[in-house]
Amino acid sequence: MNGAFDLTGRVAVVTGAGKGIGAGIALCLARAGADVAVAARSLADIEAVAAAVRALGRRAIAVPTDVTDVAALERLAEQTLSSLGRVDIWVSNAGGLPDATPRYLTRTPEDRWDAQLDLNLKSVWQAAVIAARCMAEHGGTIINISSRAATGGSLKNGPYAASKAAVNSLTATLALELAPKIRVNAVAPGPIPTDNFNQSTRFPEGKPLEKLLNIPLGRLGTPEDIGNAVVFMASDASSWITGQCLYVSGGL
Repeated sequence: MNGAFDLTGRVAVVTGAGKGIGAGIALCLARAGADVAVAARSLADIEAVAAAVRALGRRAIAVPTDVTDVAALERLAEQTLSSLGRVDIWVSNAGGLPDATPRYLTRTPEDRWDAQLDLNLKSVWQAAVIAARCMAEHGGTIINISSRAATGGSLKNGPYAASKAAVNSLTATLALELAPKIRVNAVAPGPIPTDNFNQSTRFPEGKPLEKLLNIPLGRLGTPEDIGNAVVFMASDASSWITGQCLYVSGGL
């Protein structure tokens, strides 16, 4: 059974991989055998993650990338192909709240709405188009990182929630367009105390968040929880799954 999760010989691209969930995804993919193109805006951060991937015995490159710039996404793909030879897995993880400020829908300035959609939705669409082109001959899998906030209402976080709900819709449609050679799925994290999460939520200090949020499994998530789910979606273990969103949220 373990062989179904083996990614040896495959090349993955992970955006937003300099820290937090993205770094966890990159390292989990490497542990499963994949070589990794590590992409984010901070060169120092991605060089550190790339070094950790190499320490696991895998090849890695660090590519500074602003995902809201389609030319930067094109360069990311080109450098991955030239340095690592192919693209088999593309994980669009970069996202969040652009200025770490949650907002009510009725109080969101247009420029802040546009910034949210550019980061969380437009970049995912543009990356999928580029990834599909890289995978056209040999196939592959695209994995979009969504959020538990994509389902139901989200008081004081409407723009973010709407962008992630749209990611789920985009994922389902891409899966239809790109089948059967390319599978497209999403993974939706629940509360994970990354820097962006901590800055944007501002929960009261001194109170256990797992209790405050009523998480059935009794703990907050970790980047590795999401990374392991991505390994599943990237591997042959999920070879008959496409167009789906896997919620990894502790039961929320």
